[in-house]
Amino acid sequence: MLVLSRKNGQKLIIDDRIEIVVIESSYNCVKLGIVAPKNVSVYREEVYIEIIKNNNNANLTSVQSLDEVSRLFEKKKTVKNEFKN
Repeated sequence: MLVLSRKNGQKLIIDDRIEIVVIESSYNCVKLGIVAPKNVSVYREEVYIEIIKNNNNANLTSVQSLDEVSRLFEKKKTVKNEFKN
């Protein structure tokens, strides 16, 4: 982890595209301004964690749904094979 000290109004530049400005700092709080291209997502950590949890839950639900569909197709094949015999 890179640790830097910055004063109010000073900036950090990341990858020539992202600019972080220290707007205000006090004893226990720092206000930052972030300028980034529209295709770069910027989230607070707690929001990002919720997004990841929701995506994982959605993926799990999709996998479960695909498993159900697969089982239905297997049942259908079994029923067709029983009628053939």
